[in-house]
Amino acid sequence: MKFFCIGDDYTTHGFSLIGIDSVVVTTPKEAETALMGILSKQDYGIIIINEEVANWIRPHIDKIRMELSRPLIVEIPGPKGPAKLRKSLREFVQEAVGISVS
Repeated sequence: MKFFCIGDDYTTHGFSLIGIDSVVVTTPKEAETALMGILSKQDYGIIIINEEVANWIRPHIDKIRMELSRPLIVEIPGPKGPAKLRKSLREFVQEAVGISVS
């Protein structure tokens, strides 16, 4: 299984230097197109995406996480640092199951 990176120029360049396939996106539409393109390929098991880009396409990211076992989507901080408003694992479980998990 291979890795793939979706993000800004800075992030993708770093991953490209270590041999990970990547694509630079600058708009939500480009990010959505890149994500859907990767989903159609069976050999990518982990998608690395920076948080800012992930926030552009949050509904797609959440749907993939809830409905598919693969690929694993890993969000990393972008050049501006970690995002402040991010769902916790507890919030994802609560949405999926419909009950509060303490």
